[in-house]
Amino acid sequence: MQLTTILSETSPRGVATVTLDRPASMNAFNQVMLDELTAVLHTLDRDQNVRVVTLRAAGKHFSSGADMSKSADAETDVKHTGFIDVFVMLERFTKPSIAVVQGACVGGSAALVACCDFILAEDTAFFSLPQIRSGVAPVGVAPVLIRAIGLRNYRRLALSGTRLPAVDAMRLGLVDEVRAPGETEKALDAAIEAFLMGAPGAQAELKAHLNRAYPGIMDELRAAHEHHASVDTFKTPEALEGVAAFLERRKPNWYPPR
Repeated sequence: MQLTTILSETSPRGVATVTLDRPASMNAFNQVMLDELTAVLHTLDRDQNVRVVTLRAAGKHFSSGADMSKSADAETDVKHTGFIDVFVMLERFTKPSIAVVQGACVGGSAALVACCDFILAEDTAFFSLPQIRSGVAPVGVAPVLIRAIGLRNYRRLALSGTRLPAVDAMRLGLVDEVRAPGETEKALDAAIEAFLMGAPGAQAELKAHLNRAYPGIMDELRAAHEHHASVDTFKTPEALEGVAAFLERRKPNWYPPR
């Protein structure tokens, strides 16, 4: 498979690095990127030489979430179900996974990293769920984020779309470590070394057992997938107005003037 939106390479020690590679678009997800990411993760999971997978992003930001730019078209329009497919792939992933976050980590990308086993963030990074401000109910990202930060915190952040700085994200349980930009590589190396010390067969057995013993998250993702498969939440009147307001850099029509 020829990749156009991500990069993937594996070191001789079995450390695979998957990099979101649309920096000019703040690594916004279109459907092509989601499909490529799902396919690459599937391949890496089946590769016996791969021990650990690190998810990174090129440029200043991890990801601005779904691509809502004017350049998006029908062929590349992101689908909520595409995000959920990636979440399911990561939940079922048999090897340790690490996410390294810098800059903005928004919308579906916040849920994406929440599926990883270890999240390292630069101290200038922030997370947010701004979908509600664009007229879209963030249903698909809810299961994995509620598991990370709890229902009450999720409800507050998802209903308002406010930003969550990295240090606060760590306090709530979404992030494992926060480091200054110059210290992230050292912290990443330490996390990789810790996972490489684990026996790969035992790691796979543990992750498979946890999925069987605690199936709730998969049931919730399945329900979210069914919801988005039956309702095109990007095409509702509020969503159309919200995206238009975003592109035109104005307040949406539901915002009452002060």
